[in-house]
Amino acid sequence: MSDGLRNAGLFALVAALIVGTGMLQSWNTALVILNFGLISAIMALGVNLQWGFAGLFNVGVMGFVALGGLAVVLVSMPPVGAAWQAGGLGILAGLVLGAATIAGAILLWQRMSPGRARGLALLALGLVGFFAFRAVFDSGVQAVEAVDPALTGYLGGLGLPVLLAWPVGGLLAAGGAWVIGKTALGLRSDYLAIATLGISEIIIAVMKNEDWLSRGVKNVIGLPRPVPYEVDLQNDPAFVEQAAGLGLDAVTASGLWVKTQYGVLFAIVLVVIFVALQLALKSPWGRMMRAIRDNETAARAMGKDVTRRHLQVFVLGSAICGLAGAMMTTLDGQLTPSSYQPLRFTFLVWVMVIVGGSGSNLGAVLGGFLIWFLWVQVEPLGALLMQGITAGMADGSALKAHLLDSVAHMRLLTMGIVLLLVLRFSPRGLIPEK
Repeated sequence: MSDGLRNAGLFALVAALIVGTGMLQSWNTALVILNFGLISAIMALGVNLQWGFAGLFNVGVMGFVALGGLAVVLVSMPPVGAAWQAGGLGILAGLVLGAATIAGAILLWQRMSPGRARGLALLALGLVGFFAFRAVFDSGVQAVEAVDPALTGYLGGLGLPVLLAWPVGGLLAAGGAWVIGKTALGLRSDYLAIATLGISEIIIAVMKNEDWLSRGVKNVIGLPRPVPYEVDLQNDPAFVEQAAGLGLDAVTASGLWVKTQYGVLFAIVLVVIFVALQLALKSPWGRMMRAIRDNETAARAMGKDVTRRHLQVFVLGSAICGLAGAMMTTLDGQLTPSSYQPLRFTFLVWVMVIVGGSGSNLGAVLGGFLIWFLWVQVEPLGALLMQGITAGMADGSALKAHLLDSVAHMRLLTMGIVLLLVLRFSPRGLIPEK
């Protein structure tokens, strides 16, 4: 069987699974799986760019996804005027003081000769700058968070169209990746993984605790949408008439139509990114990146700036993850910082890349759809399986209770089994790199 026919068969299998979900369960469920599968495929492409192209082991994926989600709030939510009047200027002044302190410390380090005087000057500047920053910044934060904390308690955003937040999410993640890369990309691969995981946790911790920025664990709800609201469609006589002509009630039809529109938007973004990465893979830049991945020493001997190229691909891959994070937050309609669980979902994205085929963009897309489908469907299917197995057992049986309680672990068990099977029978992934 040719590679093209085999790849087409694999994608046809995933499509059949999603269509089967629509026919056997509901088309709403099928479209939810499809939309999150599109977002997962974009995340997998970002990780594959870093790992498959350059061999960078980044396990801080959720930190960049969270930055993309934060961008949706900062761009699309309306500004809270009362909060800006109460303490907005104080927060901005505090941030300026903090940045000025850091810039001053850098200048002192560069301008003064090494010695005791430089150390004392840096210490004095750091202490003065820190206490000045905290005094100004903390008073502004307290004033902002005291403004109607049940509903707002934060500064809000710029009130711009939500679609603008998607590229901004990519840029925000790229900026974070540049700062991280400048400090961490010189580390060995295992230390890089630890550093990126730790920084990801820091980003998420800031989002959970800085209420003035993202309301913390109170969440930001009611985010603007690029598609109509279901209620508006249900109140549109023309839409209700069209739905009736298809044999659907307005509630069901509105849900399907909104999810379909999201799917079209996400599919356009996925196609654009996939085509761009395919062109990059086949370009001299892509060949250079794979040469660096396979043998850094030889690449350095050929005059390639390995560190610079690693930073470049790290920023690009993180930007794609940030874009996917902005799309996911838009689809959810709310920003929930506590939902970003680095170890859990970073593991899931890495399984997508490994199962699909490390270094293969087509494999990353396939892995994103397949693994997300399994992640969603395994638990309900596992519940049906356990109910069938325990049907003949007594109601008070300890074994029956144990098996039914184990359904919640079916997802992780299945991911492990799938990963082991692929690594055993197709160690380079379902669609391996050529």
